[in-house]
Amino acid sequence: MSAPNSDIDPVQVAALSEAAIGNAVAKALEEIKKTNNLEELKQAKTTHLGDKSLIALANREIGGLPPEAKAIAGKRVATARVTLSEFYELRESELVAEYEREILQSQKVDINQVLASPDFSLRKFGSRHPLTQISEIMSDVFIAMGYEIAEGPEAEAEWFNFDSLNIQPSHPSRSLQDTFYLTEMDSGMVLRTQTSPVQMRAMLTRELPLYVVAPGKVFRKDELDTTHTPVFHQIEGLAIDKGLSMAHLKGTLDHFATTMFGEGVITRFRPSFFPFTEPSAELDVQCFLCKNQPNSNCRTCKGTGWIEWGGCGMVNPKVLQTAGIDTDVYSGFAFGMGLERTLMFRYSISDMRDMVEGDLRFSAQFGSVLR
Repeated sequence: MSAPNSDIDPVQVAALSEAAIGNAVAKALEEIKKTNNLEELKQAKTTHLGDKSLIALANREIGGLPPEAKAIAGKRVATARVTLSEFYELRESELVAEYEREILQSQKVDINQVLASPDFSLRKFGSRHPLTQISEIMSDVFIAMGYEIAEGPEAEAEWFNFDSLNIQPSHPSRSLQDTFYLTEMDSGMVLRTQTSPVQMRAMLTRELPLYVVAPGKVFRKDELDTTHTPVFHQIEGLAIDKGLSMAHLKGTLDHFATTMFGEGVITRFRPSFFPFTEPSAELDVQCFLCKNQPNSNCRTCKGTGWIEWGGCGMVNPKVLQTAGIDTDVYSGFAFGMGLERTLMFRYSISDMRDMVEGDLRFSAQFGSVLR
């Protein structure tokens, strides 16, 4: 780089002339435009914007100009550099987008294509989890009867999970031994122990008459064994209308049981107690194995001839009043049963742990559709 010289004008320095810089920019733009991939673009950047590029060499000549000429030359070089940088970034974004499209195109899979195999038995087909399938089947039964599906959060307010359902503060189900609190007991938030909070949310937000079912995951502090798991699934139903009675509840559940377990299934109501229903009942299904034969030593029903399926009853007036429903006009019934237990009954599964341990051999038995 030459020393400052008051006699040198930027026009007289060939590298700084407007024509020279203009030609350098035009040539660089043309070559950047012609690049076909990111590697070529990188090389073009080195050539036209790198330390040995014409623009960089011209920039070094500015130091030899008199002060009054530096501003003119500096602006000329800076404008050229900005022009090339902006065009480079634009071309880079185009080539990146093109590269990503090529990658996606090369990885595209035809999900409808059936791959040929010399041995059909070697083909491995995927399967959905049977709990997902049984949930959809059970929901479809009620959708066919005019019910709607309702959903709610798994991390639930304590008021929705307990208080709104007439479950008193002293009830054992609210203790740390039974319920997962998100932090301390006074946090007001729990992992829902039932899908009943969804019913209260439906009563508070939907118009009457109301017919909904709420399938979903629930959490309780149970040990994992053959018939229990701390994370399991329920489907609960709620009907609020004028003139509903236990007869309507029984008819609904009988139809549900027949659809799930086949013609000839027998159910019964056994008196029970739930804070949110009055009167309340346990719903039992006649044992599928021993068929309630006398002197049976059946392990499934323990010789009783009946298997507990779920709970049900008429909605407690206190619960309806909490939701602002006029109990002189409307009545309702509710019910709930476990998906895991339904799956066990329907397919004679003896160990609930098979459903949660992730063994693909278990899910593969059911394929994509349960029958």
